[in-house]
Amino acid sequence: MNRFDNIPEAALDWHRAGKGAALATVVETWGSAPRRVGSQLAISGAGEIAGSVSGGCVEGAVVVEALDAMAAGRPVMLEYGVSDGDAFAVGLACGGTIRVLVEPVGSVLPEALLAELVAARAAREAVAYVTGSAGRRLERAGHEDRFRMDRSGLLEDGETFVAIHNPPLRLIIVGAVHIAQALVPMARTLGYDPVVIDPRESFASPARFPDTRLMPDWPDEAVAALGLDARTALVLLTHDPKLDDPALMAALRSEVFYIGALGSTRTHGKRVVRLAEAGFSEAEIARVHGPVGLDIGAAGPAEIAVSILAEMTRVLRRGA
Repeated sequence: MNRFDNIPEAALDWHRAGKGAALATVVETWGSAPRRVGSQLAISGAGEIAGSVSGGCVEGAVVVEALDAMAAGRPVMLEYGVSDGDAFAVGLACGGTIRVLVEPVGSVLPEALLAELVAARAAREAVAYVTGSAGRRLERAGHEDRFRMDRSGLLEDGETFVAIHNPPLRLIIVGAVHIAQALVPMARTLGYDPVVIDPRESFASPARFPDTRLMPDWPDEAVAALGLDARTALVLLTHDPKLDDPALMAALRSEVFYIGALGSTRTHGKRVVRLAEAGFSEAEIARVHGPVGLDIGAAGPAEIAVSILAEMTRVLRRGA
């Protein structure tokens, strides 16, 4: 999928084109700041921008400061809040305060490090960009909770900042059924890249799933081709063990963050028996959320889709 944020990529492109570039990152917020910590804005030496640090409130002021930082070849820490006359003048009147770190590319943020970050993002690697008194570096381990919760932030020393760069979320749906038709657009709104797998071409048709990647393959072959990682959720909706079980077994051997399977309690009980007979442990089988979704008394495909996405969000943000 195309990322919602191609911000580091834009900064690298502008730098390599000779325009100059800087990355501005929200490193701390208080109150009702409009963007979360880790939000970024790329600025070119020509004043072009990609992304945002405040939803439009202070971007103009940040661009001016970034151009000065590029000219001076130094980083700068900016702070804007409702109590600051300058910040109020540029629009941050919602009661929040933000601190923004501006790093010119080349003179402060090495081009090679930015290129490594962009390559990791393209490869769907989860990486943390760490900056502080010890310099700037990428780390792929040691921030498991932050990766799971997508939570950038300052460490306890109050100086070291960790910017989390996770792959885009992906939702693999096995079963092009009515619930999937409701689930796909909802998931896309939440930032997921949905893929629908179903060998029954009359089900997995573009007419039923417009602008959606469809794979009319057997599920085990499809998930093997897609790859399963820690930013992937798998939802099984067919009720048919011939279709569901091969994909389910592949998911249990992977790091997918969520596995959900449609069916009654009785149906899930039979599924548990089949998985145990296939050699999966009790702990592995417990990863399967079945019946799928939070128990909200859902009635109808759309409400079931809401319950599934709610449970996926809970697991993603709080863990199983």
